Amino acid sequence: MAETLKKWEEIGRSYRVYIKLEKRLSENTVESYMRDLRQFAHFILRFYDVPPRKVEAPMIERYLALLYDQGREKTSQARALSGIRSFYNYLMLTDVVDSTPTQFIDTPKFGRHLPDILTVEEIDRIIAAVDTSTVKGRRDSAMLEVLYSCGLRVSELTSLRLGDLFFGEGYIRVTGKGDKQRLVPVSGAAREKIQRYLDDRATKMSASDVVFLNNRGTQLTRVMVFTILREAVRFLLPNALIVPIAPETLTPSVIRSPRICSKGALRSVRCRRCWGTRAS
Repeated sequence: MAETLKKWEEIGRSYRVYIKLEKRLSENTVESYMRDLRQFAHFILRFYDVPPRKVEAPMIERYLALLYDQGREKTSQARALSGIRSFYNYLMLTDVVDSTPTQFIDTPKFGRHLPDILTVEEIDRIIAAVDTSTVKGRRDSAMLEVLYSCGLRVSELTSLRLGDLFFGEGYIRVTGKGDKQRLVPVSGAAREKIQRYLDDRATKMSASDVVFLNNRGTQLTRVMVFTILREAVRFLLPNALIVPIAPETLTPSVIRSPRICSKGALRSVRCRRCWGTRAS
């Protein structure tokens, strides 16, 4: 088994470099792919003790059956299969295998649920609930305003840098999945809140060029943003045992639509909240 394990580890390392540098996947996605691959490799080594090139379709099907027996959601099963497909596509590119054993394996079927979204009024109440009498409160208020009015993902919000702010032109530069960049209009309310927070930050002499920092002067994590959002909602629902809200609930998908903004206006109309000018 030691020799087979070594082969899995060697190919795993080269695969990691491939998906990170060639496929330009984010660090979180890379870690997710590698975690799934390690779990699959552990299964193969335990039950079959064969290297990657000797894996066959029935082995993969048995692995998926094990995930099902463990009560894993169909979405998790589908993600696992997607990762295995990606791995064997890489082995085909590098001539390790001639064909992929996943070719005739069907992806588990699962229904798609519509995301929960909040009304504009509910979002306004959440942002207004933040106590802006403190530096932390002014930071949180600015973050929630940008998250909503610019339609950002949490990872895009936390990676926003000072050099990405083009307030004179009314835009911010956002780095999304695969390090792809786009320019996003920023509302007047968001600009004012960010600038007020940056004025507070200037007194701390932080060397970081990340816009939103934690109390230690370093970059915020995704978990911190979840916590900040839930704290704001908790203020509105003090008796709730569970706060059923996540950043994607605050960021309606319609904001990212190429044709409409959150108030249903065409982009050419440019509603005041989303795009920084009054609707005409």
